[in-house]
Amino acid sequence: MSMYAVPDRVWAGSQSPIITPDDFRREWFRAFYDPDGFWLDVTRRLIHWQKAPTEGAYGDFHSVKHSPITWFADGRLNVTESCVDRHAEAQPDKVAILWEGDEPGDVRRLTYRELHREVCKTANALAALGLKKGERVILYMGMVPEAAIAMLACARLGAIHSVVFGGFSAEALRDRVRDCEAEMVITQDEGLRGGRVIPLKQVCDEALEGEHGVRKVLVYQRTGNPVGWKPDRDVWWHEAVGGASDERPATPVEAEHPLFILYTSGSTGRPKGVVHTSGGYLTYAAYTHRVVFDLRDDDVYACMADVGWITGHSYIVYGPLANGATTFMFESTPVYPDAGRYWDMVARHKITVFYTAPTAIRALAAHGEGPVKAHDRRSLRVLGTVGEPINPEAWEWYYNVVGEGRCNIVDTWWQTETGGISISPIAPATATKPGAATLPMPGIVPQIVDEQGRVLRGPGQGYLCIAYPWPGQARTVWGDHARFFTTYFSTYDGKYFTGDGCHRDEDGYHWITGRVDDVLNVSGHRMGTAEFEAALVFAEAVAEAAVVGYPHPVKGQGVYAYVVAQPGEVLDTAALDALNAIVRQRIGAHARVDRFQVVPGLPKTRSGKVMRRILRKVAEGRGDELGDTSTLADPEVVEAIRAGYSPG
Repeated sequence: MSMYAVPDRVWAGSQSPIITPDDFRREWFRAFYDPDGFWLDVTRRLIHWQKAPTEGAYGDFHSVKHSPITWFADGRLNVTESCVDRHAEAQPDKVAILWEGDEPGDVRRLTYRELHREVCKTANALAALGLKKGERVILYMGMVPEAAIAMLACARLGAIHSVVFGGFSAEALRDRVRDCEAEMVITQDEGLRGGRVIPLKQVCDEALEGEHGVRKVLVYQRTGNPVGWKPDRDVWWHEAVGGASDERPATPVEAEHPLFILYTSGSTGRPKGVVHTSGGYLTYAAYTHRVVFDLRDDDVYACMADVGWITGHSYIVYGPLANGATTFMFESTPVYPDAGRYWDMVARHKITVFYTAPTAIRALAAHGEGPVKAHDRRSLRVLGTVGEPINPEAWEWYYNVVGEGRCNIVDTWWQTETGGISISPIAPATATKPGAATLPMPGIVPQIVDEQGRVLRGPGQGYLCIAYPWPGQARTVWGDHARFFTTYFSTYDGKYFTGDGCHRDEDGYHWITGRVDDVLNVSGHRMGTAEFEAALVFAEAVAEAAVVGYPHPVKGQGVYAYVVAQPGEVLDTAALDALNAIVRQRIGAHARVDRFQVVPGLPKTRSGKVMRRILRKVAEGRGDELGDTSTLADPEVVEAIRAGYSPG
């Protein structure tokens, strides 16, 4: 007889409890009026607990200064039993991870039975190397299945993983190793991305030079090229894991036991290690993944993010696997070897749910409809966006060209700190508007406040806060709870401050206007940078744009626009004048870009977010004060921007 409970009919398999608008209203108000009862019910249905919890939330946003909020604190579990064991028993031959490498056609498929075996073997290998419950492991890898396996193996032991994007510098890696006092690092000989070789082991060696806290470095062999080696420290994955036992019981942990630390840049430029715990995080990731994407048993679900970011944690690994889905991992880029790569994979793998960043959508739209229409996309059912607000024009292209006007689009807003999707359409249940994040998920109570912290009712624009706790929220900053409180809860007493601006329309839909410090005050007019950017990319000659404020002697704050030209276009003085005409037309006569800088690209994190702190400092003439740039996907872009700056 199975040791794992089977969900009732409504939750069976991968079915969502929200299909209609009435379902949504019922669920949302249940969560609002009885959050403890609602989430206890959800977690008992979705998650396997060794000791089921009876407690919901403890603490609130007023008490977070002194101690973290907890969820399900009397429960015990191991997340891998929900993500691996129960599915290996119930559906052992279903593909858990479908992977495609850098080169088209380089494909691996791991069933749940195989995933269970590899997770157990890896956990045993890590234990043999000395890893214990509560110790920290840095993962510095590319997008290979072993990255997900390593995350799950750490969780199986009760160790805490911290995935560092495999493009970060040695200095950035060293800082993270030191901050979390990592005992072990897992890396690769090299990574592959877009036809390029990424020297992961070399960077790792540089980062660990002179460091004595890291006992072992486990190295997965991806390319087979020679790498530096320290015999007393370095261990090959295939040797350590290959000979390990494929049986390993899951270590039970408390619900609030840390599952992972994820470093994210703050406004100061000093990365902070955001901590997510086991029970609440997994509950929220599984619930939102199932509900937002209208998940079905036969879906081939593809999130095109990297496991180095929260999107990869929640919606490549933990959420999909907890739901027993087939989750797709992709090693390469959307334009390698050509701009049809995404759609070629959709056709070959019969992908049904596709989740990517607006940045990628805009970049692909610049190549026209040809690469999209060259491939069969009839399998697609749901399209999603993540990482930044999507401008209406890109939304329309995504809907009409990629989705052929028949796929639901879920434009999801959330953050590393929220753990999962917070405001979003629900695929079958929400009427969408291009560019709108729409409505909050059950359990999320957004509030829009003005500069004095007064809550705005009805339509209006202000600062986005969340009023009450939810299970997926971050609990603290590793080793610095005071910073956690100051960053997120000190601005508006008793509220989680997201740092984003938001407009709520007459239908109650939420439109994210960008970071609050990106709101411009020009001659008394408050304008969101996102408004300018949407106007600029409306021009056919512009591929991308980012707008920041800078000190202006007359207006107080001027408007500085970084623009990236479409391939083959030249943005000369006449073209830039034409862009300002479009800005005035689409925003109003008070709106004008004061200074343009044509750049080859924008400084972005791997998740697609533009690092505006860098752009602001360059625009202010402080390009030599950029602070931490380790989260950038392409640091060379910053040097080009700095070189192209000239005081106006």
